[in-house]
Amino acid sequence: MSKHFLKEIEIKNFKCFDDFKADGFGRVNLIGGKNNVGKTAFMEACYTNVCAQDINSFLTALADFKYMRESLNLYFKQIEELNQYAQSFYEKSNNIFAKSNINEIFYKIHNEDGVKKYFLNFLNQTVEININEFSFEINLIENIDFIDNFGQTNTAIINNYSFLQKKDQELALNTILNNFDSKINSFKIIDDKPQCKINDKYLEITELGDGVRHLVSIVTSIFATENGYLFIDEMDNGIHYTMLDELWENIIYLSKKLNVQVFATTHSKECIEAFNRVQKKLDDKETIYHEMAKNIKTDKIFMRALDSNQLEYELTHQGKYRGE
Repeated sequence: MSKHFLKEIEIKNFKCFDDFKADGFGRVNLIGGKNNVGKTAFMEACYTNVCAQDINSFLTALADFKYMRESLNLYFKQIEELNQYAQSFYEKSNNIFAKSNINEIFYKIHNEDGVKKYFLNFLNQTVEININEFSFEINLIENIDFIDNFGQTNTAIINNYSFLQKKDQELALNTILNNFDSKINSFKIIDDKPQCKINDKYLEITELGDGVRHLVSIVTSIFATENGYLFIDEMDNGIHYTMLDELWENIIYLSKKLNVQVFATTHSKECIEAFNRVQKKLDDKETIYHEMAKNIKTDKIFMRALDSNQLEYELTHQGKYRGE
């Protein structure tokens, strides 16, 4: 397994995690469990950990999720308001800690004699910033991406599609889309808008349902994150269950070809079953299912990793995998 892949992580004071540890990650990791058990928060902690390569990338990653979850509320806000919003979120994130085999990050706010400072630790260095000197410069790491349950914006899809074009892989995406929906002949960027050709007419992907947008988001993002990381929240959103096997085959194949570590969440049993069928079909030992749950007595969150044989056994012996 590649040296840059996450193998283990310890998370403290991050959203629902007081003190959490997990290990056994592979190249492709599917995270299951009931709703509100912490699947998305887990991925956010991992994302922040690998993104913390300088001050701005650290804090950009930390604020990204708040922007994603409240994009509608923030749509009409001015830049100054967004900066204030980000700063208020940084203050709510005080004392977070996430240690992995790749990076150890720690963030703390210190207030003494009326002077507020941010303390950030990452990549074995500690940085201190006076709040009055703080810059809100955004720094996104090119080969690390996070897809929320709505898929990506047109701007992100266009940017990621350029990586696919540089590898002359347009036909690969067209084939995947055609297998997903036989009426889709091709995909192009026309007038700065992602569009699919259906019955000799190009339509914007916003007119074709969530499934097409989510599929295009995932495939183009894997090409854009070569030698990096891709996080996909609710990866089966809008995808019909009959197409899940093919989706997983593409994700597993492309992640191996492009050396991308993938983390994805679901609470769909059909998605987990499809994942298991494909990992056994391809005999890929670097695909792992992780079940998240809470201890009934202590209310503490834990995660356990299952290989393909263990997962198959539990799926065929009344295992409960839905978020119901």
